[in-house]
Amino acid sequence: MLKNEKLCNKLKEKKFVITVEISPPKGIDVTKTIEEARKLKGVADALNITDSPMANMRMSPIALAHILQDHLNIETIFHLTCRDRNLIGLQSELLGAYALGVRNILALTGDNPSLGDTPQARGVYDVDSVGLLKIIKALNSGFDYNGNKLDYPTSFCAGTTANPNDLRDEAIEKLHVKVEAGAEFIQTQPVYDEEILFKFLDKVKDLKVPVLVGILPLKSYKMALRLMEKVPGIEIPEKVIKRLQHGGKEEGINLSAEFIKNIKSEVAGIHIMPMGSVDFVFDIISKVEGIAISAKKAETK
Repeated sequence: MLKNEKLCNKLKEKKFVITVEISPPKGIDVTKTIEEARKLKGVADALNITDSPMANMRMSPIALAHILQDHLNIETIFHLTCRDRNLIGLQSELLGAYALGVRNILALTGDNPSLGDTPQARGVYDVDSVGLLKIIKALNSGFDYNGNKLDYPTSFCAGTTANPNDLRDEAIEKLHVKVEAGAEFIQTQPVYDEEILFKFLDKVKDLKVPVLVGILPLKSYKMALRLMEKVPGIEIPEKVIKRLQHGGKEEGINLSAEFIKNIKSEVAGIHIMPMGSVDFVFDIISKVEGIAISAKKAETK
């Protein structure tokens, strides 16, 4: 059991929070994943564990979340999608996660299986992310999805996602529905334009829910172009593209650090997606004034 479960408390106390995304291995050996996660002690408040992202089969995020908490005493947020589990399975997974001491969830609908490495698989989708949030809210109240009483209630801290680049009324209304369904924090997709982010924050300020801004470091000019071409919803300003064209990886680190500096007073925290390069996290955060990093991490760098 994790000694210090405090992510939601930090968010409620309006302390700046840093979460970092970790993908489970495509296999059973977690040695490398544990060592990569170990580097983030003293930097990350919590680790986000993905659930077969892009519909590519990986180890269970609940199992890995429990392993990391048990080995490293680092709080985790496990992603849970509606793609692979029916109503029975979702509730069963949640109760199992709670019994293992994993308390934080990011509720997701999930990518279509046709996009991944097992395209013949069928998506379940008994509910979407809103329905999943309602399930979590029911469990926290001591009942299952159909209103049957549980022996004991859970106390999950559930979050949802948003795309700051999508400012349509329908998208903002969907966020209202998610918060009403039980979302206690919002974690955004990557955003690179401060003006767009601030417009988004203004539109959701009445929700009074903490927002963790997605930071996906750009390692190269080619990576930036590929993201805009392949990933729906990502928009990268021309000024960012030009700097990457001449600066490469180091410029990508500088861009992320500058962006965080400019937004950190307006948001609850950041969610960094290093895409397998966890050293990027330290490189970026060390350039941001006002964010403390433990001496232990600095020594092991």
